[in-house]
Amino acid sequence: MRFSKLFAPTTKDAPKDAVLPSHIYLVRGGFISQVGSGVYNFLPLGKIVLDKISKVVKEELDRVGALQTELGFITPSKLWKQSGRYDKFGKELLRFSDRKNNEFVLGPTHEEAMVDLVKGRVKSYKQLPINLYQINTKFRDEARPRYGLLRGREFLMKDGYSFHENEESLKEEFALMEQTYGKILDRLGLEYRVVFADSGAIGGSGSKEFMVLAKNGEDDIVTCASCDYAANIEAAKRTKPKIDNPQIAKGKTHTPDIKTIEDVSKFFKVNSSCAVKAIVKKAIFADFSEIVVFFIRGSDTLQETKALSASLALELVDVSEKELEDVGLIAGFIGPDVEIKKFVDLELKDEESLICGANELDYHFGGYSFKDREFEYVDLLEVCKGDLCSCCGGVLDITKGIEVGHIFELGDKYSKALDANFLDRNGKAKPFVMGTYGIGISRLVAVVVEQHHDEKGSLWTKETSPFELTIIISNIKDEAQKSFGEDLYQKLKEEGVEVLLDDRAERFGYKMSDFELLGFPKAVIVGKGLVDGEVQIVDRKSLEKTNISKDEIFDKLMEF
Repeated sequence: MRFSKLFAPTTKDAPKDAVLPSHIYLVRGGFISQVGSGVYNFLPLGKIVLDKISKVVKEELDRVGALQTELGFITPSKLWKQSGRYDKFGKELLRFSDRKNNEFVLGPTHEEAMVDLVKGRVKSYKQLPINLYQINTKFRDEARPRYGLLRGREFLMKDGYSFHENEESLKEEFALMEQTYGKILDRLGLEYRVVFADSGAIGGSGSKEFMVLAKNGEDDIVTCASCDYAANIEAAKRTKPKIDNPQIAKGKTHTPDIKTIEDVSKFFKVNSSCAVKAIVKKAIFADFSEIVVFFIRGSDTLQETKALSASLALELVDVSEKELEDVGLIAGFIGPDVEIKKFVDLELKDEESLICGANELDYHFGGYSFKDREFEYVDLLEVCKGDLCSCCGGVLDITKGIEVGHIFELGDKYSKALDANFLDRNGKAKPFVMGTYGIGISRLVAVVVEQHHDEKGSLWTKETSPFELTIIISNIKDEAQKSFGEDLYQKLKEEGVEVLLDDRAERFGYKMSDFELLGFPKAVIVGKGLVDGEVQIVDRKSLEKTNISKDEIFDKLMEF
């Protein structure tokens, strides 16, 4: 490709709303352009990267027997209503009607559509297992699209779905997909961790996320220094800390205007871990809402995603004092015996000698015991740096990451809901056991830059770079430089090298700035040194320049 013929409008100016390197460099380098809120066009260079990533994904999936399909961008709403996700998915699901008032959704994911494809076509256990995938456009109506390709509304995604006769077969495929996704990220040159995760709106019995490590990552990853344990903060667990609660006299105590955990701790002269904290939320469901209370130790923090999963709500929002009063709750004095929907953290089960609200203005209850109390106990805590690992007891740390892939053990959630069955080995109809596996293709374009860049621009990895090298003719008016550059360009093309010839009538400094911004691995500079029989190779990552004889440059490049 000749740069003079390439549509790659580079610019010095970053978008006003761009804060992340990937957003800045992809726009400045002419890889992408914004067409609407959270919607981006891919220019030629961006499209090349997108296709290269898709190719790696396809090669690894095809290698393990997955079969590529392509489903419609839109899905009939009736399928989403059958699965129960039409309302549960929330406002991110874009719903619309056609001219005949048929309802559709723009697919953010395609569990329902793929089940409908298989239903009635895969009839026997003899046809199982089967793994079908697509690389297709998705849409999620994000409330706050930001960070360029990392949190857009329209995106390219690989989503795959496996169908099995039993859980054992699913677990084998789940392990295979975990291994395959690892190979994909290895080939793309990314440093990552596989972490336990919350299943969210997809559902299922278990899931894992693939997190690329990046200091600008949106997600907190909990990792253990002593073993391989890693989890998204939304699903992380810890070893229950040993806390010796002092013996506190049992009964109500007058605590005028003592509302916060800090004030309670000071008043009773105990550590905050000896007090019980009440967090009140309004749980929003499809057609109603209700007040819910979550109880945890005063020294802990409520993990919002865990709380949302426990409540089965679409959303949890803060409540006003009036809303508290309407249901008989008194802010600052709420205790576990309140007559309202509640959840208690699992670590409080069977704990004794604690301090909590007495459900009466200006009173707390001392010596409270959770023994023999039939509350709904669930994991509600946010794990902190320094907590101990639930697997080995090692010290936990927290780092930043960007989710690029997510795999789920779905079970029969969708096949049951959509009445998709097969005949088992005994001739009985059974719902398919399913897995689902997603990886963000367009997101990976940004993630590569997020992990590989410097202050000058992108640093594309071997598998993702649009070109392997660029030949920069320093002075296009110099016939010797032009002729040598052209000859080298043609020879490299004939050998199948992905090479860009910068034959533009621009200043040398301008061309070098573009090389640094665009981030191709190497450049050959054909400049003044040619009269002495030398050209230069520039390594983009280190920016080191090496003089090479013009007679040896071709062989040297072929070694690279």
